[in-house]
Amino acid sequence: MACAASTALLVSTHAGLQAPRRASGRQGRRLAVAPRAVTPTLQPGLENRTAPSWLAEPLKHVVKSQQFNMEALEHVFKVAREMEDVRPGSDASRQLQGAIMSTLFYEPSTRTRLSFESAMARLGGTVLSTESAAEFSSAAKGETLEDTIRTVEGYADVVVLRHFQAGSAEKAAAAANIPIINAGDGPGQHPTQALLDVYTIQRELGRLESIHIGLIGDLANGRTVRSLAYVLSMYKNVKMSFVAPDVCRMKDDIKSYLTSINVDWEEVDDLAQVASDVDVLYQTRIQKERFQDRPDDYEKAKGKYIINAETMKQLRKDAIVMHPLPRVDEIHPEVDPDPRAAYFRQARNGLYVRMALLKLCLEGRTLGH
Repeated sequence: MACAASTALLVSTHAGLQAPRRASGRQGRRLAVAPRAVTPTLQPGLENRTAPSWLAEPLKHVVKSQQFNMEALEHVFKVAREMEDVRPGSDASRQLQGAIMSTLFYEPSTRTRLSFESAMARLGGTVLSTESAAEFSSAAKGETLEDTIRTVEGYADVVVLRHFQAGSAEKAAAAANIPIINAGDGPGQHPTQALLDVYTIQRELGRLESIHIGLIGDLANGRTVRSLAYVLSMYKNVKMSFVAPDVCRMKDDIKSYLTSINVDWEEVDDLAQVASDVDVLYQTRIQKERFQDRPDDYEKAKGKYIINAETMKQLRKDAIVMHPLPRVDEIHPEVDPDPRAAYFRQARNGLYVRMALLKLCLEGRTLGH
């Protein structure tokens, strides 16, 4: 994976996402000089895996995993590695000084919200936070998401949005004058989680090609596994094993997409069938909140696949276990001391990737617009 020669981050535009509009008659401070545009050269076989048009810095929005190509990912990861070295009081810790981030969370979050808020603080910015927007914002009074975004953009330079409806991030981006970062849109996608997951795999295994990953748990409702499947599908010789109860199987749109681009995948009922062969076990919880009208299905699914000490005996010595967290009982705490348990390192990596994304979204923009 060669990084683009320029420092420009290449991202695709997709339908409904417009470049942030500049409000007239307002004065703002420009954070940095935007790098020049470059034209990417796609690797053979990737032409249909990425959107057809490209823009350079600044990154407009982060709403879907599919908007990134391999060069863009490598650039994000390069910046994330730089963020690992940011220390309090250093010049690097003031890169976003004067910038304001608003976190609009309509669903619960610990790691995503706090890591974004920590990321902004570590780069010198400030945060306006709404933790339970569905209950305590004007949404409870019937305000539309678009109106909320148009209001909040008057107070902030970037919005990090978590919402209960799939497609909400794209809807917000279409209405916004400032960058929108999707922190999870219901059962839709969680692109920043996918980026930190792939960053973790690269850091842990030293490669992203020729890997076999087992995706386990609630694959029907899990936005993390959907986004991760899209990103990993760009790399050569990747195999995906979907291990899920019948009521939680991976949705057909993902399977059809993988088939269309010749990515090797399979559906497996028994975790033991893949445990000894995979490079990555990616466990997810059965999401009780997605089964409110199907309690019987939840009871059938929960607890079916648990990673414990016996599972770790089957796992290769150079393999890793990942989890987007929170966990309930799907990974036994006895696994935590095992050096192959990478999920807390994975959570830490989320800080660096989100620092990188905030920098790339705000670099070159005029603040206060």
